[in-house]
Amino acid sequence: MVVSDAGEARGYRPSATLPFAAEFRRQASRRRTQLALGFMVLLPLIILIAFQFNSGGDDDNGNNEFASLVDLATSGGLNFTLFSIFVSASFLLVVVVALFCGDTVASEASWGSLRYLLAIPVPRARLLTVKLVVALAYSGLALLLLAGTALLAGTLRYGWSPLRSTVAAELEPTEGLLRLLAVLGYLAVVLLVVAGLAFLLSVVTDAALGAVGGAVLLWILSSILDQITALGALRDFLPTHFSTAWLGLLSTPVQTDDVVRGCISAISYATLFWGLAFWRFTRKDITS
Repeated sequence: MVVSDAGEARGYRPSATLPFAAEFRRQASRRRTQLALGFMVLLPLIILIAFQFNSGGDDDNGNNEFASLVDLATSGGLNFTLFSIFVSASFLLVVVVALFCGDTVASEASWGSLRYLLAIPVPRARLLTVKLVVALAYSGLALLLLAGTALLAGTLRYGWSPLRSTVAAELEPTEGLLRLLAVLGYLAVVLLVVAGLAFLLSVVTDAALGAVGGAVLLWILSSILDQITALGALRDFLPTHFSTAWLGLLSTPVQTDDVVRGCISAISYATLFWGLAFWRFTRKDITS
């Protein structure tokens, strides 16, 4: 081996180790990635089939709020997409993002392959950066697959109609589509909190299930605390306090105050969690 004056092997470039494309393909071959993305495609189809079985209506539920949401969902492809996002945002998407970001480092440690990656050698900061970017890419892909499948299936079944909701006047299809894209963008930002927390736990523990489950449980705990009005202004600092602010993007006129606060809160929490993850990992004794 030829060694340079700096003590490094000639031709060795830290920035060329563990390419993004290689890690992306590696994660794509994993069963959990395939199942998670597959379920994102399958869920809107399951909802569509469920609506077909209930197409005759249910007298017992005809006057409740959920029934009115179902009526809206079957009035057009945009409305069906909005319904699919609505029923998925509070839990399913949280689990999927936590899975991609919480499993990425902890699973390598549990398999004993993490130390071999570092021995290539891949700089620790680069390894963590590539894994984080790939996890975020798959999280974004899952969100797009859910919305895209719902829009395609809903439009084929219910047609291309104006967007309607319980918080806004009827919106023309083009404007309605732009509003849905804005909703997806805001949800992606809010879910960065889950991504950051799951990634931090993935670095701290060698148990992938603990990292994923811990992030989901803490998100649920924050949601419960947010319902306690006695906490007053303290609720504004909970990461889930602005998680439903995307409803303001559907109102007429658009309400953006809570959306802006939610973006600032989510980015702040995510940056904090990622910073702690990098700080911990670069000082961690890798034995597995």
